[in-house]
Amino acid sequence: MANKHGLYLIAYDIANPKRLIRVHRLLKKAGLPRQYSVFTVAMKHKSLLRLLENLAAQIDKREDDVRCYRLPGRTDSYVLGKQFIAEDVLLFSGGINIILPG
Repeated sequence: MANKHGLYLIAYDIANPKRLIRVHRLLKKAGLPRQYSVFTVAMKHKSLLRLLENLAAQIDKREDDVRCYRLPGRTDSYVLGKQFIAEDVLLFSGGINIILPG
């Protein structure tokens, strides 16, 4: 599993504006925002663990909430309302491209 790329959904709720900005910047470097506090990240498991460690260092575990879910390779999704990014966006990570579910 450590050598395979996976697609992950990371969502957060951060109580402090300074921590919120730091968490958002970290995730913006790693993936694509689906909504302001929801990101899709494609990376190897080892890289994901490193990202989660970096996120853990930025948050206050008593006030903040960060969640990470592995997404299946193909998943049905339903989108309502204005989209933050185009449905056909490609995410390039580690030399592979992954079409994000719309």
